[in-house]
Amino acid sequence: MDIVTRAAQLFGNSPALQTADRTLSFNECNAVAEGIASRLSSRGISPGEIVATISPNTPELVMLLFGLLKAGIIAAPLNYRFPEHLLGNTIEKLQPSLIVTSGTTALKGSISIAELLDSDLPGTALHATTNTVPANNPFDMAENLEEMHQPVTIIHTSASSGEAKAAVHSFANHWYSALGSNENIPFGAGDCWLLSLPLYHIGGYSLLFRSLISGGSLALGKSDESLGQSLQNFPLTHLSVVPTQLYRLLADNKSTALMQAMKAVLLGGSSAPKSLIEEAVLQHIPLYLSYGSTEMSSQIATTPAPIVGIQENSGRLLPWRELKVSQDGELLVKGACLFQGYLREGKIEPQTDNCGWFHTSDIGTVTDDGSVTVAGRKDNMFISGGENIHPEEIETALMMIDGVLEALVVPVNEDEYGQRPVAFIKTVEENKPDEITITKAMGSMVGKLKSPTHYSRVKEWATLPGSQKIDRGFYKKLSLLPPDA
Repeated sequence: MDIVTRAAQLFGNSPALQTADRTLSFNECNAVAEGIASRLSSRGISPGEIVATISPNTPELVMLLFGLLKAGIIAAPLNYRFPEHLLGNTIEKLQPSLIVTSGTTALKGSISIAELLDSDLPGTALHATTNTVPANNPFDMAENLEEMHQPVTIIHTSASSGEAKAAVHSFANHWYSALGSNENIPFGAGDCWLLSLPLYHIGGYSLLFRSLISGGSLALGKSDESLGQSLQNFPLTHLSVVPTQLYRLLADNKSTALMQAMKAVLLGGSSAPKSLIEEAVLQHIPLYLSYGSTEMSSQIATTPAPIVGIQENSGRLLPWRELKVSQDGELLVKGACLFQGYLREGKIEPQTDNCGWFHTSDIGTVTDDGSVTVAGRKDNMFISGGENIHPEEIETALMMIDGVLEALVVPVNEDEYGQRPVAFIKTVEENKPDEITITKAMGSMVGKLKSPTHYSRVKEWATLPGSQKIDRGFYKKLSLLPPDA
């Protein structure tokens, strides 16, 4: 039995997907997915083949991803914001059997999602006739062991340290990721989680499995409405955000009040400034911190309860995950959530060492109780005066200073020390805090060696293509230019 049918059997007419226009039950989602799976089969797409999707978050995309799950076809949701050349290169490497777009992206050989919907019915396939799924034997893990290890998705990494990698996940990877996450932050019948992260990111896609396993519903706002508007339009109990989104929501009284009434607000992505965390705690937001990766199918560690103040760690290791620290301080992970490998030239290349550990390139620590603290990226580290310098440690310290919203630190060459840190900062006010104030604060927090030798103000960040992540490589190159260039 596939997971979409299982969800329909277990949760029936309970809400599965809430949109601005209507609410679809698990039974209705199953019927729509069945129709899509049938049409894919009629086009000659077989289980195990790859279908690439290029679309913003829409109800139709959710149904397509359900249909691919039902059909046993590997879904490769791509970032629709990618520049055309990058999208083309990614597709060329994937070699998908079919490319499905939202209709706004025109690619040679692609079809629109509408072509897979039921044209015989009014509107879209979201109006499909519902058939109640008979209650048969429950989903048996042992009977489905082989299927559990079949690839179901290819999710690309964010390319923060170079080219995006195609991470292949099995059904089991997503299944156990969802089980462990739901054990820490319960999500089930009567709950509603907003799909505020893109479905081409692991943080967005993982919510599909959490819903199908537990019976919690997902909400999806209109493409032209703000996140704050979406909060007002749905009975939300759960929300995933990155620091920029949380900052904007806390600046709005209505959004703040709605978050206060939620069960959980999960903060991920980049490090958050001290002022943002303090404001969230002050406003009694049920804020959870997390550490995760695409390769581990989303969350690795999460705080076991809403935080009550500033803390350095990202929470405790979740069930179905293992983590240890190597001799050089790198975090190594494995477990049921660990992806199968990267897809390269049509083959899945495992990325584990001889003992089954995946090397994350993150530097950090883990305590006896499983609390994980991440210091920074191994590939961002540089040496100054014979000491290892982690830019993320300096960035975190900078964001502890009142008025500093975001910070990025990169190395520049220096005769005496080899390399020294320089910082790019985004502040609330144009020239506040001033450089003297920042230098004094940094000296007391991280010492002279780790204090940046220069600060450049940023109004808008240069980001990676199709992403909100700051392009660290761009600022490394920028720091090499003369000050007046």
